[in-house]
Amino acid sequence: MPTNTKIKARALVRASGGPRYAVALAVDALGTGLLRPFLLLYGMTVLSLSAPVTGIAMTVAVVVGLVCMPAVGRWLDRGARSTVVAASMLVRVLGVALLLAAPTGHVWLFATAALFLGIGNQAWPAAHAALVATVAHGRERDAALAGGRALRNAGLGVGALIATACLAGGTTALQALAVVTGLAYLVAAALAWSVRLHAHPATTPAEDGADGPAPRMRALLAANVVYVFCLNVPEIALPLVLVTQLHASPVWSAAIFVGNTVLVVTLQVPVTVLMSRFSRRTVLALAGVVLTASYLGFLTATSLGHGWAAPAVAAVSVVCTIGEIIYAGSATALVTALAPPHVLGRTLARFELSTGFGLAVSPAAITALAPHGPTALWGSLAAATLLSASAVATEKDQGTRLSGRCCRARAAS
Repeated sequence: MPTNTKIKARALVRASGGPRYAVALAVDALGTGLLRPFLLLYGMTVLSLSAPVTGIAMTVAVVVGLVCMPAVGRWLDRGARSTVVAASMLVRVLGVALLLAAPTGHVWLFATAALFLGIGNQAWPAAHAALVATVAHGRERDAALAGGRALRNAGLGVGALIATACLAGGTTALQALAVVTGLAYLVAAALAWSVRLHAHPATTPAEDGADGPAPRMRALLAANVVYVFCLNVPEIALPLVLVTQLHASPVWSAAIFVGNTVLVVTLQVPVTVLMSRFSRRTVLALAGVVLTASYLGFLTATSLGHGWAAPAVAAVSVVCTIGEIIYAGSATALVTALAPPHVLGRTLARFELSTGFGLAVSPAAITALAPHGPTALWGSLAAATLLSASAVATEKDQGTRLSGRCCRARAAS
C-alpha cells in the first residue's frame, strides 16, 4: 500500500473516533448482522410464535423505539458522546438477554426484547454522527461518516453470511447466534465507552453558511422519509417483484443484495470524497435524481420478456445503489453541517426519527403498491423521489451551524 494511502487511512480512522472506536463499530455491526435479519425467524422457530404476531411485535417495537429519540437528542446536547454510543450498544445487550430468557409462546417478552433492540438501533446513528462531528470537521467529517457507514455495512454483511451458514443448525444455532450477538454488543459497548469522548462549548469559525437562528429543515426531513425508501428496495421491493411477478429464481435477489453490499462497502468513501467538490445540498438533490432514474429503469426492465427482465433489473440495481451511496454520503453530512451546535443532538435525533419513520412505513407502502403493477410501484416511487429532490434543492438555509459556540471534544488521555 502506498505511503500516502496509509496516511489517508490513518487520518480517516482518527476522524472516525480512533482505532478503538473503529473496532467497536466493526464488532457492533458484526453482532447486528448476526441477528437482525433473523429476528423474525427466532420468534417463529425458537419461540413458536406465528408469523403475523412476530411481525407485528417487531413493527410495534421499532415504532415505539422512535419515541426515545428526543431524549437521545437532549442527552447528546448536554455533551455526551461516547457514553451515548455505548448506551445504544448496552441496551441491545439487554434486548438479547430478554430474547434468550423468553419462554416458548411468550409474545410480550419477545416484543420487549425487540423494543430494546430497536431503541439501540435507532439511537446509534445519531450518537455516532454526533461523536464524529465532535472530533472531525468539514469534508474530513463527511469522509469519516462515509467510512463508518462502509465499515458498518461490511460488518453487517459478514455477520449475515455467518448467520446464514449457521441456519442449518435449527433452533440451537439461532440461540447460539443470539448469545454471540449479545457478547459482541457487550464488547463493542466497552470499547466505545473506553474512548471517553465528551463535548464542551467552544468558539469556532463559521462553516457552510451564515449566522442565524436554527435552520428550518422541514422539507429536508420530509424528503428524507421518501429518500430512505431506497434502502429497502434491494431487500423488499426487488425480491418481491422478481419472485412474485417475474417468477425469476431467488438467486437473482440474493445476487442483487450481495452486489449492493459490496458496492456500498467499496464505493461509499471514494464517491463521498469525489462529490465533495459540490455543495452537500446539491449532492443530496442529485441523489434524488439518480434514484428517480433507477426507479424508471426498473419500470422499463420489468416490461421486458421473462428472459431479459431479471438481468435488466439486476443491472438497474447498480444505478439504484449508486443513488443510495450518494444519498447516504450527503444526507447526514448536510444535517450535521446545518445544525447549530447547541442543538446538534436534537437535530440529528429528528433526522434519525424521519429515517426510522421512512424505514418503518416503506415495507407497507411497497407491498401495498406492488400488486397494482409496475407503474403503480415504480412510477409512484419515481414521482415522490423527484418531488423530494426538488424540495431539497429549493429549500433555503435559514441559518447554519458553526457560528458562535460549538463543541470542543474532551477525550480521556
